[in-house]
Amino acid sequence: MTCESPGPAITLSAHERLDDIGQATWDACACPEAAEGGRPRDPFTTYRFLSALERSGSVGAGSGWDPRYLTVEADGEVIACAPLYVKSHSQGEYIFDHAFANAYERAGGRYYPKLQVAVPFTPATGRRFLTRPGHDVTGASAIVQGLAQICADNGLSSAHVTFCTEAEAAAGEAMGLLRRTTQQFHWHNRGYADFDAFLGDLSSRKRKTIRRERRIAHEFGGTIEMLTGDAIRPDHWDAFWTFYQDTGARKWGMPYLTRRFFAIAHETLRDDIALVMATRDGRPVAGALNFIGRDALYGRYWGCVEHHDCLHFEACYYQAIDFAIAQGLDRVEAGAQGEHKLARGYLPAPTHSLHYLRDKGFAEAVARYVDAERRAVGEDIEVLTAFGPFRKATIEEQE
Repeated sequence: MTCESPGPAITLSAHERLDDIGQATWDACACPEAAEGGRPRDPFTTYRFLSALERSGSVGAGSGWDPRYLTVEADGEVIACAPLYVKSHSQGEYIFDHAFANAYERAGGRYYPKLQVAVPFTPATGRRFLTRPGHDVTGASAIVQGLAQICADNGLSSAHVTFCTEAEAAAGEAMGLLRRTTQQFHWHNRGYADFDAFLGDLSSRKRKTIRRERRIAHEFGGTIEMLTGDAIRPDHWDAFWTFYQDTGARKWGMPYLTRRFFAIAHETLRDDIALVMATRDGRPVAGALNFIGRDALYGRYWGCVEHHDCLHFEACYYQAIDFAIAQGLDRVEAGAQGEHKLARGYLPAPTHSLHYLRDKGFAEAVARYVDAERRAVGEDIEVLTAFGPFRKATIEEQE
């Protein structure tokens, strides 16, 4: 489907395959900062990550995530793109709209299918309106107008832009989209020289608790390694697939990613990955998967085949902090949910999304809801931060 956006020589098109766009064209919009080498800020909007989802069958037929990657052309050059999917459900999004769907369908409407600008199964903040440098306003405006036009042309109820940046949320709100605020827990690097320096910012009680948890975790009878790049072997993915299946079956009913995704990730993404593996008697028993950005480490999946006290905290949270300090990263984003992260140095942080609802009456009702939700989230963040593990002097310095 193709539609004309207002303004001369601006065309927005949707594509079912990334190959129809091409890696150089996509990445020129998604990660222009990596053009001369180095890491992209957001590993998840790169061609190689989204292509791995598509090629592995994790998205596409039967998944409820049908790709319609957007491109915006100006005078024959692609100046912007967006990871767009047609959704037949609300799974794998992490900023959920089940309440919207239920209310809309109780009123006699058809909520699905809908449009979703997102990275599937990935609750990590990043740009969603992917623009070449110098085309931010034109590109984002064309994408937003295009989403509304696609909804109108195809009788779709809504379009949603999830885990966008705060700047995109403000710009989208100015363009008439509904702005929603939710929260996660992130760890922030204050220039720590090592893990002990981080612990020095905590209250005495929390410092002792974390040291005890790390000691117990390392007493499980094996070794814990952080692996990246060529240190990751194909057999590590055999073990991690077992971990991932167990966690996916318990949390979501079935895993979102296919086994082939991890095989492709080994070939094209392993330099973007920090994989924690806990091994006992020569057998991997637990692991945690992280992705590396230019400024942040993103925690994604954890799983195990044996339970050992505190091993989850070590593999998912403390190993990530160690890695971020060693690599000079600004923060660790530990994924969705989990107030238990607060005691381990991860503070609440707002996350943002934008929503277009074609029915004006329904949009007005949702606007009232998200406005109240935003105030409540702000209050929660303030309270949780005050009850965090940091010494009072440290909190005052952060403010």
